[in-house]
Amino acid sequence: MKTKDDYYGIYEELIGFVPPKIQNRIRAGLELDPEILDMVENIRTKAMYPDSMDTKTAQMILFGILLSHVAPAAEFHGRAAKRAGASKKELHDVCALAFLFRGLPAFNTGAELINKIFDEDEK
Repeated sequence: MKTKDDYYGIYEELIGFVPPKIQNRIRAGLELDPEILDMVENIRTKAMYPDSMDTKTAQMILFGILLSHVAPAAEFHGRAAKRAGASKKELHDVCALAFLFRGLPAFNTGAELINKIFDEDEK
């Protein structure tokens, strides 16, 4: 049977840590239904790493989709895109795309997240 460390690795590689909601999903899944947890994680991994594009591109797309929903998880995909090589300018361009469909809330959230993510390098 898999352990939490078996599931945590892919998140740590992609984002640099395991977000709290993911930690809770893994904890509950291991306790209550390890089979469905494994199914969910396998589907997530397959979708997260499409054969047709690199990780940076996939993460930038996810960042934009989540910004258009003004979803907190946009931060994690922005971090993953940066770790995969996305520049501040590339992420800002994604914010501009999200602006087209969600408006200033998406652009403001995106700018806030970009500054947060890149400011950490300066500290």
